[in-house]
Amino acid sequence: MMLESYRQWMQAREYSAGTMEKYSRDVARFFRETGAQDLPDKQTVTTWRDSLVARGYCVASVNAMLAAVNSYQECCGNPQGKARPLKCQRRVFCDAGRELTRPEYFRLLDAARRTGRKRTLLVLQTLCATGIRVSELAYITAEAVHRGRAAIRCKGKCREILLPAPLCKRLERWCRRCRIHTGPVFLTRTGRPLDRVTVWKEMKALCRQARVAEEKVFPHNLRHLFARTFYSIEKNLAKLADLLGHSSIETTRIYIMESGAEHQRLLEQMHLLL
Repeated sequence: MMLESYRQWMQAREYSAGTMEKYSRDVARFFRETGAQDLPDKQTVTTWRDSLVARGYCVASVNAMLAAVNSYQECCGNPQGKARPLKCQRRVFCDAGRELTRPEYFRLLDAARRTGRKRTLLVLQTLCATGIRVSELAYITAEAVHRGRAAIRCKGKCREILLPAPLCKRLERWCRRCRIHTGPVFLTRTGRPLDRVTVWKEMKALCRQARVAEEKVFPHNLRHLFARTFYSIEKNLAKLADLLGHSSIETTRIYIMESGAEHQRLLEQMHLLL
């Protein structure tokens, strides 16, 4: 019963659908694993947090799950039951095994073209050329394509993004082909906007033909590629943060981290050893 009230509480505060889903899942897991009552005390939450660490979860994952439980405590008027997140030094490089490179991205596009997946091809290009979240894909409408800019609303914030002219031309042809005159450009067979799971599945289906590791292929990685590409041309974190819709530049820094291999190359070029 409390979990349903929690969902209503999040909805009233306009949490995104993805956040609501994840927080609900994490809170349900907390109660399942701890057997706690509706108002857990701080010790119970702290012990669960530490048990996640002991089971091998990384700091970021533990803190993400803890954020859900702490949010639940706020909902219940039980802030004294919240536990502190784990401290973690900011990473200076990303995992090369998870970083999608430009050549790999273009191989995905080529695989989509060769296999006749026209919609997937356009979705990939739209996500990567604009840097939007996959949940924001529904804001790419026929009207937005005609104007060359889209009004994005996500996480209680609004921003306007420009659509590259070559992308608009491709999307206009798609709209004519599919007879889409208004509303979202990318639809399912039943006329509903594409959701995150559908896009994820369509991307995974290209991995083998594109010779790209599956762990690198997911929608959010296209957003990271957009950020790294933009920053390599325009070294302006504040402008990039605005484009991505970030409230904090610290969040944006995560998107432009280079791989450990690049850091290794720079270290070896320093020649500080005899």
